Amino acid sequence: MPDENRPIGEPTSLDDLAPGELDEVEARAAALLEQIAAQRTARQIHTATSPADDTTDAFEVPPPAAPVRRLAPPPWQMHSPIGSREFAERFELDEPEPQRPAAEPVPEPPTGLIPIPPLPPRPAPLPPPPPPPLPPLPFPPPGFMPPLAPPPVGMAPPPQYSAVPPSLDDAGIINRTRSAPHSGWRRAVHLASAGRLNPGESRKEREREDLLSQIRQPIAGDFRIAVLSIKGGVGKTTTTLGLGSALSMMRHDRVIAVDANPDRGTLAERVRDASSQSTVRDLLSDPDIQRYADVRAHTRMAGSRLEVLASEQEPAVSEVFGESDYRRTISILRRYYNIILTDCGTGIMHSAMAGVLDLAHAIVLVSSPAIDAARSASATLDWLMQHGHSALVREAHVVLSASRPGSAKLKLDKVYEHFEARCRSVHMIPFDPHLAEGADVDFDLLDPATLQAYLELAAAVAEKFPRLRGAPQYR
Repeated sequence: MPDENRPIGEPTSLDDLAPGELDEVEARAAALLEQIAAQRTARQIHTATSPADDTTDAFEVPPPAAPVRRLAPPPWQMHSPIGSREFAERFELDEPEPQRPAAEPVPEPPTGLIPIPPLPPRPAPLPPPPPPPLPPLPFPPPGFMPPLAPPPVGMAPPPQYSAVPPSLDDAGIINRTRSAPHSGWRRAVHLASAGRLNPGESRKEREREDLLSQIRQPIAGDFRIAVLSIKGGVGKTTTTLGLGSALSMMRHDRVIAVDANPDRGTLAERVRDASSQSTVRDLLSDPDIQRYADVRAHTRMAGSRLEVLASEQEPAVSEVFGESDYRRTISILRRYYNIILTDCGTGIMHSAMAGVLDLAHAIVLVSSPAIDAARSASATLDWLMQHGHSALVREAHVVLSASRPGSAKLKLDKVYEHFEARCRSVHMIPFDPHLAEGADVDFDLLDPATLQAYLELAAAVAEKFPRLRGAPQYR
């Protein structure tokens, strides 16, 4: 029996132990070793009988090594008779633990294969891009103050201003449509389809619209045109009526033609209106000219809205009509009319011709398509240049008026080249039966070629209308 008076844990020599104590210690050690061996055997059996993971590779697992049995130390190596727990702690033995589910065995790679190196670590994700900068706030117009408080009920909200206002392009607002054709098969198709099919205007119609646009150019003040010729019977008065009618019909302002022929001019006789028998002398002697109606009482109006101021029919009185009288007449008419045409006489040395040429903005020189008439017209241009009117010669418009059938078919290439080199333009007026009657010019009765020729002449004269702006209006 152990000594009860000996303190526990104090080392004891083998000589101090009784024979019964040694047997007891040896028996306890043997029982503990058997318990440890049985525990290890149970673990090995559990590991061997556990099912392998279906997802793992079928590598051959080597059999577990045989358990190594540790022999109990001899009794003489024990210092004191301590309990089984103290003995296990002294020899670092594992105490029996409750059974736990065995971990799945990790298969080992087969021998002879090179192990795959581990993958490098993934790079860190890039930081997200910074958000786009906010657009700058639109600046309000100068003088705009935002409201300090919300508007009361019933009041319209304050206006909102944007940085770029929307465009007010005509193409996005106006529904542009083709102009309806006025003649030919295009007009027939347009009428037959009740306007659903619109082939548009033809090339000739577009060219005509261009002519009308040029004729309708605005005028600053009044524009004065002198129609002259030193040879009678070439169509000077007819050209005055035709040109004046084209301008008055295609424009919306007032156009008047003055008969300044001292040899009993026939301009007024070509107009059907007989409401007034006044002449230029009556206009000059009227002291009550204050408005347009006062002048209209002395003029006649053609069907084209062209007004005509007749010349004096008495040869003696008409001869007295000189430069000063003509200037007085123009000073009255220019206040009420935008375009003034003057039908001059054949006498270029007449006293009124000095005032006519001095006040004219453009001249129209009329001739016939014949060699002798063309030579007379060229001599007229020479005389004008010699007397200080070279500017009028450069801006002159030469008209070759055919007074009989077939005269316009002559080969006048040399005539055209001669006048085109000296003047602004050259125009051929073909023979027309309506003009040969010597009556009022009715554009509805003219041949299309004659009408086109007068429109081209009017457009050529109107080309100078915009250039007149800023120039002296009266000399």
